[in-house]
Amino acid sequence: MERDVEPTRLAYAEVLPEAVRAMQGLERVVDASTLEPRLRELVKIRASQLNGCAYCLDMHTKDAIAMGEDPQRLHLVAAWREAPVFDARERAALAWTESLTVVAETSAPRDDYEWMASQFDTAEQVALTLAIVAINGWNRLAVGFRNPVGGYVSHRHLEGSPSR
Repeated sequence: MERDVEPTRLAYAEVLPEAVRAMQGLERVVDASTLEPRLRELVKIRASQLNGCAYCLDMHTKDAIAMGEDPQRLHLVAAWREAPVFDARERAALAWTESLTVVAETSAPRDDYEWMASQFDTAEQVALTLAIVAINGWNRLAVGFRNPVGGYVSHRHLEGSPSR
């Protein structure tokens, strides 16, 4: 049985543009950190999967591919624990992402924190946590107000390669 997709409820960026600018400011802080851009995209994808945010999944998978990420790895993000294609740093970031995205269920367990802390210096720990905070905020805006899905075109790209 096919269900209709609910139309956009509210164009929040038009209604309160200063809120979007504030969220973008948080993103700029994270982007200026030493966290790898592709790792940041994996975090955004995993949180968006957990939150059921089709808009952000569309955006961040397109951005990751435009940045040179292997599509096979993107297919495996949801099953990262069983997939051998992620390194220890990525695994620790994905575990921390899950813990904070569903924090009401997990209470950010010590094991996940210690794993993350073993892979990231203190500044990166804060940046990673802020990246998770930001994507969860964006997910809630996109899901709550029903951002339209599918029209996003990535402007990210590897140095010297065309934008997609």
